[in-house]
Amino acid sequence: MSKLNTSAGFRAAASSRILDLSWQAFGTGMLGAIVGFLGSFAVVLQGLRAAGANEAQAISGLIVLSLGMGLSGIILALRYRMPIGVAWSTPGAALLIASGDTLNSVNEAIGAYVASALLLILAGWFRPLGRLIEAIPASLANAMLAGVLLSICLAPIEALASDAWLAVPVLMTWWLVGHFNRFFAVPAALMVLMPVVVWRLGIPEGFAEQVQASLVPHVEFIKPVFELQAMVSIGIPLFVVTMASQNVPGVAVLRASGYQPKAGPLIINTGLFSLLTSPFGAHGINLAAITAAMFCSPDAHTDPARRYWSAAFAGMAYLVLGALAGLTGLFVTMVPGVLVEAIAGLALLGSFSSAIVAALSDLKQREASAVTFLFAASGLTFLGVGGAFWGLLIGAVMFIVITFRDTR
Repeated sequence: MSKLNTSAGFRAAASSRILDLSWQAFGTGMLGAIVGFLGSFAVVLQGLRAAGANEAQAISGLIVLSLGMGLSGIILALRYRMPIGVAWSTPGAALLIASGDTLNSVNEAIGAYVASALLLILAGWFRPLGRLIEAIPASLANAMLAGVLLSICLAPIEALASDAWLAVPVLMTWWLVGHFNRFFAVPAALMVLMPVVVWRLGIPEGFAEQVQASLVPHVEFIKPVFELQAMVSIGIPLFVVTMASQNVPGVAVLRASGYQPKAGPLIINTGLFSLLTSPFGAHGINLAAITAAMFCSPDAHTDPARRYWSAAFAGMAYLVLGALAGLTGLFVTMVPGVLVEAIAGLALLGSFSSAIVAALSDLKQREASAVTFLFAASGLTFLGVGGAFWGLLIGAVMFIVITFRDTR
């Protein structure tokens, strides 16, 4: 009887999830995956190269990163029915760019990736850390989110200053389409982007041959070498920046949007996928913050209980993007980076507006929220950790002091 009940319960749960499907979630998930992939593709690729990977190994890392975060995101979203976004560690890639010269070989880098993944699993299993993350006040979480999004939302203005001929058609398309349907404004801008780039910059020589060669995905196993110096200089800092700049904000974004996930299982999941993909060149998989803000927004669905499908669809899109990583990389190299960032800024403008309003709505905690916002928006890096973490930490101290004072 228990087996029959279990089977019936599984079928009921599956049917319930199917009923939660929506075109809104599909569109937001696809857009989030594209923005997430294109927005930091070049940084990740450069980081893998800086760690000693050759071109084939770097593409291998990019492929397994995409596949890993796709599978991880699908599992988390459908398991917990929350819009839990998963991404690669962009701050980790930046760390590799800055510190890759401390490595003697790509094999040492793989050993450092494995060490970082094991530390992530340990951090997810250690409950006090999970409780600490879950205790973040909503006003501070929104302030941190707004700070993280500020520089990205300024990118459209920077694109105008960089190349108005490329930026104006994209921004005008977004503005005009948004007057009729806000949901289709950013996808329309993306559709205009590629032909404008081709018109303005042209097609490079030998492009057809490059496309043909990039259609075949290549994954390469790289034997890890566990060198103490590499694990200290790369492995531990990679773990710290991934936790502080990605996992902590990722959980905070969910909390700011009204969801109450337990941080431990989410971090363990991404740590396990980091461990599985690291021998193939992947430096780290973690919870997303910026794209998660898109999945948590009303654009994903008016009903918050049905927004989780946007994260699941994003995971499916990452699987496709991973299989086509070589081809995607070829096209992305044609687009100026400032335009890719501009598209991301347009997509996140609504999330930024909501976050800044929510962050400053509590008069008693407004000062703590403002400090958190300024630190997160500053781009500060101290001890290898980004401003979002330091802002959250200092804001939390101010929050505790103010709450204690008011209680007394």
